[in-house]
Amino acid sequence: MLFGNYFDQKVLDINGVQIKLRQGGSGSPLLLLHGYPQTHIMWHKVAPRLTANYRVVCPDLRGYGDSSKPPSDQDHSTYSKRVMAQDMIELMAFLGYSEFFVAGHDRGARVAHRMALDYPARISKACVMDIAPTHHMFKTTDQNFATAYYHWFFLIQPDGLPEHLIGADPAYYLTEKLRRWSAPGTEFDNEAVSEYIRCFSNPETIHASCEDYRAAASIDLRHDEEDMHKKVSCPLLVLWGTKGFVHRTYDVLAVWRERAEKVEGNGLNCGHFLPEEVPVQVTEELQRFFANN
Repeated sequence: MLFGNYFDQKVLDINGVQIKLRQGGSGSPLLLLHGYPQTHIMWHKVAPRLTANYRVVCPDLRGYGDSSKPPSDQDHSTYSKRVMAQDMIELMAFLGYSEFFVAGHDRGARVAHRMALDYPARISKACVMDIAPTHHMFKTTDQNFATAYYHWFFLIQPDGLPEHLIGADPAYYLTEKLRRWSAPGTEFDNEAVSEYIRCFSNPETIHASCEDYRAAASIDLRHDEEDMHKKVSCPLLVLWGTKGFVHRTYDVLAVWRERAEKVEGNGLNCGHFLPEEVPVQVTEELQRFFANN
């Protein structure tokens, strides 16, 4: 059983939506945020390993998993990283944590980045996995980026186009994403993949995830441009897969040092899905970073 007996499950009313989460362990609070097109289940190989030293909280972001999929608005602000970050800040406050660690992968890493900018007093340390900052990636777009990250431009198309095409076979789309973004030969846990497919097969989830990307290409960029004078002030750990696009394309630490004051990190021998491809190494990196004050 994924997560074993280490974690309790619950659904909480937070910031006008319902957030599904698992939590377990004892020690300093640590929030783990998932990416696209997954759910909090993606932490199933890492979270239990952290419970001896941390109170680990694994939510589904709004629009994903079993959390709410609220109707969007014309400017896509409902799914902006600022609103998603507010969800997580309010969630942790509800659980009794005024200050905490956060680690995010993919979309969750973008939420963590926004949390660190908007709520610097609340984030003790942060880790982002296999991303460069959204603004930098859009502003340096070229043919190579557009080819590898075609989904960034596909998912933002209007009038239900991506929703209709993905909805024709969501299981195929999701499993192809896992295959194409991971290192060759990667095998994902069957129970985890079944859970991803269950959640992603909901048309509301498909639409909400498209809205997430539409926000990234519009209101999130405006927020980023307004905050270009700000840097992440807490210590930042950056991890990425050495067999993936981010490693091939960016000087990852140099890019993040433009946006954060205290940056460290390295590449791990995997593709995009670090917590599932190399869970032991990810756990070791997180334990070292968060324990080292």
